[in-house]
Amino acid sequence: MRHQVSTGSAWESVVGYSRAVRVGDTVHVAGTTAVRDGEVVGVGDAYRQATVALEIVVAALAELGASPADVVRTRMFVTDITRWEEVGRAHGEVFRDVRPATSMVEVAALIEPDLLVEIEADAVISRAES
Repeated sequence: MRHQVSTGSAWESVVGYSRAVRVGDTVHVAGTTAVRDGEVVGVGDAYRQATVALEIVVAALAELGASPADVVRTRMFVTDITRWEEVGRAHGEVFRDVRPATSMVEVAALIEPDLLVEIEADAVISRAES
């Protein structure tokens, strides 16, 4: 069975995607940025943007019955790799004890010029929790 969640982002309907999708015990969270109510949060602040993006990721996981403890893979896309420590610190605050496989790569740009980071997550929910 397939379950989907949306955050109501304008991009979701235009592009045709969901914030997160659960099929069986697997949850995939789409690339998530620091956009709330159509506005970029933390303009110029990579740590704040990563924190907000991760809050949205965690909320999407929860809506589908998962938690950060279930996350097995994350991907971080940053527009300036020299700011990796700011983004990494925010990621570590959520996943320090979980330690999922992860990647951080620099990209030329994200969908809005003020966005500095985008984060994806994949989770596998243990049978005992599903």
